[in-house]
Amino acid sequence: MNSTPVMRPDFERIALLLQGGGALGSYQAGAYQALAEANLHPDWVAGISIGSINAALIAGNAPERRVEKLRAFWETITAPPMGIPYFAGLDIKNDMQHQMINQWRSMGTLLFGAPNFFKPRFPPPIFTPAGNPGNLSFYDVAPLKALLESLVDFDRINSGEMRFSVGATNVRTGNLTYFDNTTHKVGAAHVVASGSLPPGFPATEIEGEFYWDGGVVSNTPLQWVLDARPRNDTLAFQIDLWSASGELPRDMIEVDVRQKDIRYSSRTRAGTDQFRKMQAVRRAAAMLLANMRPELRQSPEAELLAQEADTKVYNIIHLIYHARKYEGASKDYEFSRRTMEEHWKTGYDDMIRTLHHPEVLQRPKSADGVFTFDLARQGREEIKR
Repeated sequence: MNSTPVMRPDFERIALLLQGGGALGSYQAGAYQALAEANLHPDWVAGISIGSINAALIAGNAPERRVEKLRAFWETITAPPMGIPYFAGLDIKNDMQHQMINQWRSMGTLLFGAPNFFKPRFPPPIFTPAGNPGNLSFYDVAPLKALLESLVDFDRINSGEMRFSVGATNVRTGNLTYFDNTTHKVGAAHVVASGSLPPGFPATEIEGEFYWDGGVVSNTPLQWVLDARPRNDTLAFQIDLWSASGELPRDMIEVDVRQKDIRYSSRTRAGTDQFRKMQAVRRAAAMLLANMRPELRQSPEAELLAQEADTKVYNIIHLIYHARKYEGASKDYEFSRRTMEEHWKTGYDDMIRTLHHPEVLQRPKSADGVFTFDLARQGREEIKR
């Protein structure tokens, strides 16, 4: 299945929103490859955690080199650690075998880290003197910063050719902060900060403040993009790595899987539903103002309404990775080449299936000006993994 090039849709902005999810992030890379082949190049890319890394690889390279750089990153960090067999050529016949091998691979990640991404901290943090937040973690992420600097042109990001945003959590205030190339000079440290998930990774210092992974507060940048001013007609591709909906757990492993899915999905569907309700109110305010007598339009109340009134249209296209049953609770740190390729292909195929629905690229006709499309609900009769 291949992606067919299309004409640019009639929207002022195409946004790509990338959720955090560790090793699951190659799903986003595959989805982006399908978008690129369809000639759908984003004007704005925003990410959290691993989504911020993928976002940097996209925004920090010329269009014709983005997929190449994404693949270079994912192939680098999924190379098998020395001495750890990854059974690359093994014919896996059932889910039980697949689960055992995945657990073996994820154990290798816990023991040895991921090549050129993170490595075990030595000495361990229990022996680290108090007072240095940058050393309080089980792993050292210095290799990631170096890898990003080799694959990403941050001068290109800061040129503003494509808007770029990554979210991180301020450890001191507990608030989510966005590093955006319209307000910041962005570097590799900002991207690393967005993925500094404790206690595995240390807080990243930027201008005297320390930051953890943005997913500690919210794991998706949807609201940041939808709240941006000035408002624009927007086609947003939201690519999530955790599914809020799922089955009732039957054992303790499934309990762990389920709670992570719910926690890191960040209630994105609920956020989209709430945005739709707000847009109905904003459009009603715009219609009310248009029919208001001139003397009333000068009132403070009318001026307040005018700030929120909005007649722009929004397509929110939602792709969610649905993990296979054998992946288990370690799916976000199972950095093996075989699994990376599986995620990549799934993202690619899911995006192509999405683009086969013509309504995805058409301006919405609903009264609220919002169209939402969820591949899991509207694009398939059944999901089988």
